[in-house]
Amino acid sequence: MAIRLSQGDEGNNPKKLSELGVVMIKGAPIVGLTGGAVCLVSILWAVFGRMDSGFGSLTDSWNYLLGYLGSERFAYAFIWDIVLYSIFQPRLIGENFENVEEDRVGLVNSLGYIPVVGLVAYLLFLKREEELYMVE
Repeated sequence: MAIRLSQGDEGNNPKKLSELGVVMIKGAPIVGLTGGAVCLVSILWAVFGRMDSGFGSLTDSWNYLLGYLGSERFAYAFIWDIVLYSIFQPRLIGENFENVEEDRVGLVNSLGYIPVVGLVAYLLFLKREEELYMVE
C-alpha cells in the first residue's frame, strides 16, 4: 500500500533508485489525488446519485445496504477488508514517517487512522528531496 523508500544506514550511502522508482515517487501526489477523487465521487454517488430516477431516497438506500450486508457473503467479506485495512494502514504509513515532510508528520499521523484519507495525505506529503531521485 505505502511506497517504501530505500534509506541507507549511517555508514552506507543510500541505494540509488531505478527509473521506475523515480517515476513512482514523483507520481505519488498524482496517485494520491486521483485515488482520493475517485473515493470522493464514489461516496457522493452512493449518497446522492440517481435519487430522482425512482431508485428511492437515502433512507431506502441505507435500508437496502444494511439488508445486503446482512445477507451476502461477498459484502460481508468486503466489510472485513475495510476493517483490516483500517487497522494496517496506520502501521504501514507509520513505518515511513522519515520519508514524510517534517512539518507534515503530525498531520499524516492523525489522518493515518482514516481509511483512504491517510494514504492520500501520505502520498501528498512525501519528501521531494533530490537524493530520493538518484538514478542508477
